Amino acid sequence: MEKFIVSARKYRPQNFNAVIGQEHITTTLKNAITNNQLAHAFLFCGPRGVGKTTCARILAKTINCEHRTPDGEACNTCNSCVSFNNGTSFNIHELDAASNNSVDNIRTLVEQIRFAPQAGQYKVYIIDEVHMLSQSAFNAFLKTLEEPPPFAIFILATTEKHKILPTILSRCQIFDFKRITPQDTVKHLHEIAEKENIKTEKTALHLIAQKSEGCLRDALSIMDKIVSFTNGEITYANTLEHLNILDEDYFFKMLENMQEQNLPASLLLYDEINQKGFEADTFLDGLSEFVRNLLVSKDKKSASLLEVAEDFKPRYKKMAETISIGWLLASLNILSETATQLRLARNRKLLVEMTLIKLTYLKQAVELVETDNPSGKKKVIDKKGAIAFKVLSPIETTPNSKKTKPATIFDNAKLTIEGNTKKDKKNEAKAYPKTQGQTFNEPPIEEMKIMGSIADIRSRVAGRQLHQQPSREITNEAVQEMWNLYKQKLAVNSPSILLWFNDAQAGINSNNEIEISVNSSLLKNAIEDQRSDFLDHLHRYFRNNELGFVYNLTENTNLSTEEKPLSAKERYAQLTSINPLIAQLKDTLGLELE
Repeated sequence: MEKFIVSARKYRPQNFNAVIGQEHITTTLKNAITNNQLAHAFLFCGPRGVGKTTCARILAKTINCEHRTPDGEACNTCNSCVSFNNGTSFNIHELDAASNNSVDNIRTLVEQIRFAPQAGQYKVYIIDEVHMLSQSAFNAFLKTLEEPPPFAIFILATTEKHKILPTILSRCQIFDFKRITPQDTVKHLHEIAEKENIKTEKTALHLIAQKSEGCLRDALSIMDKIVSFTNGEITYANTLEHLNILDEDYFFKMLENMQEQNLPASLLLYDEINQKGFEADTFLDGLSEFVRNLLVSKDKKSASLLEVAEDFKPRYKKMAETISIGWLLASLNILSETATQLRLARNRKLLVEMTLIKLTYLKQAVELVETDNPSGKKKVIDKKGAIAFKVLSPIETTPNSKKTKPATIFDNAKLTIEGNTKKDKKNEAKAYPKTQGQTFNEPPIEEMKIMGSIADIRSRVAGRQLHQQPSREITNEAVQEMWNLYKQKLAVNSPSILLWFNDAQAGINSNNEIEISVNSSLLKNAIEDQRSDFLDHLHRYFRNNELGFVYNLTENTNLSTEEKPLSAKERYAQLTSINPLIAQLKDTLGLELE
């Protein structure tokens, strides 16, 4: 019985022309060999399974070939090529840095480099997975890598270039390998299938190429497994079954149900998918990929990014014409959020069903947005500025008032406030008792804590009306009443602050300005902390947003110009005279004066 060899080894390229998808590298290497411009150190980096080690071996064989072809390829007939193909060449040494990553392994390698080759021109050292070397091993390798013997060539290969020291990178010629495109993968798989007399369908080979994600070795391994599973025939159906991939027909049906807003059909279709054993993350990944393919199919310029079989491309483009870009973008966002939440969800099926509900009725939301903005584009604003709102007219609270102004965007809020005003007319009269000749009223102290957000709304609306009502005349009596009302408000909300205001007086000075008399800088600073709240009270009372106030600081003249520093007891007595609560705090905590 003949021993089976996997396709990845059996069909490994033996010359540069056979390497798939890396023409930019193979052409450079062949020209360097032909022009005798070989570097002493190469670094091959890129994803797994794209030909890094293969190219390293081909380069090692070619530079020692005795009869190279004119285009820089190995002849495969000379003694050097034959010994290399049989694995008996003494000029090529391979080191797996994943298992030989210590400094001792590198020192052994450096010792071997001193000996010249017995046959051929070069001794080639291929170090695979070089990023696995330890820090000490890298350092031990630096000097030899920078100044090797003229007959020594190093080829380093890695999948993680960022882990290699910059000092190593600077000593090598770096070649970046790219992923194999699906088209190249399909073409290579088809050629191998013909050599092995395997029946294949092109759509099945496309599925294998997508599943391999640019890794040709993975694609060959997948094909070997499917051939064993199907006894030598690769079809679209058995490839779907073997790779645990959902048929794209399910996604087309699901999208049609969503566009028709047929929720029961969408939920039943997902239940059928779930019954077949497909997990929630598999379904979401497939649906996200499907929506992404529809999005790139919307434009001819991006249609080249559609990585599906040729038979499916017309179907994608036809479906994409019936769906708006807004729906596709919004659905991708919803699917992305669901994929993030799926890892923490206890009931994964319920989470997916909720997502399907959102997607089914997403069309209504997108149509609503597109109706408000038919062009589908955001408005460009040349200059930044504050948002402008329509000015509200005064809210009429008198029963005989007639509304003649047209409706605005704030009518609902206005009618709600007016309705509350009329409904609570008696309660307002109690909460805001009027004095003779006044139109500004303050609520009673016992009710100020429970006014809530309605009072805030009414105060803001009243603030908009200040400029439309006559201002109150500023007199000593009015200032005193305003001052007393504010202290009543403090008695409820901030009793400790009230103590400071009791030591101050408000009135009008000779310049007809509102003046607050204080007898110390400490008292002035305490009142200044309440400036914003007091000014709001002052403006509302006099219905004038331009009003302000000044301080009249009258220091105690009985004190000498050179005051002695107060003792601890004197400072305590002074503080308790200002705020008696300090004494209560001292007794409660059991504090003693030092």
